[in-house]
Amino acid sequence: MGISVNGVEITDDAIEKEIVHHQRAENPLKETVHELVLRTLLLQEADRLGMDGADEDARIEALFAREVRVPEADEAACEAYYRNHQARYTYGELVEARHILFQVTPEVSLEFLRGTAEAVLEELQRCPERFAEMAKTYSNCPSGALGGNLGQLARGQTVPEFERVLFRLQDGEIASRPVETRFGLHILQVMKHVEGKLLTFDAVKAQIAETLMQQTWHRALHQYLQILVGKADIQGVTLEGAASPLVQ
Repeated sequence: MGISVNGVEITDDAIEKEIVHHQRAENPLKETVHELVLRTLLLQEADRLGMDGADEDARIEALFAREVRVPEADEAACEAYYRNHQARYTYGELVEARHILFQVTPEVSLEFLRGTAEAVLEELQRCPERFAEMAKTYSNCPSGALGGNLGQLARGQTVPEFERVLFRLQDGEIASRPVETRFGLHILQVMKHVEGKLLTFDAVKAQIAETLMQQTWHRALHQYLQILVGKADIQGVTLEGAASPLVQ
């Protein structure tokens, strides 16, 4: 069975032309088909409502402007977001850190690594002065040759699960348990934590309002697409929750 939207076919030629724009997707074909189905559906709706525009993109934007409208974020919502995301608006915060990486490989199981990491951590909690020595012995990171030293790090320079622990530690503190990331297990120590400067609410209020507006708009757009998909006769493909680059 071919793919169609309210009787309009999504051709193989259209898929072939569109897929070049989705090569970095986890599933390029699936994302391409979803994009084309939603785009066809939106253009059909734009035709139904008489949306004008210089090209297809302009007609879809005109449709969104009419059908997907959200209120501006009020000051109370902006203040609440500011209070809950102060790290995002703090600049100049740095940590000097070192770690010992126990890397997962096909030959070494995670369970074995966890046992080794916990044993090394237990020793370091008794004798923290051995950190550099243990890093040179056990770490699978090139930094091991430097005693595990990672230098100075700012927010955004490491993977999120590593960063969440990293910026909670104080000077000289070793994380109480190994930190698991896609690279393996890390024993982590902060040598020095330099506090940053928190920007005032007034300085970032407009930026926060724009962030909240974008979040609200994307949720509203997602709901709108779900409604359109629910009413449409779409054959040959199932759209899970109207997922598509159109709603990112």
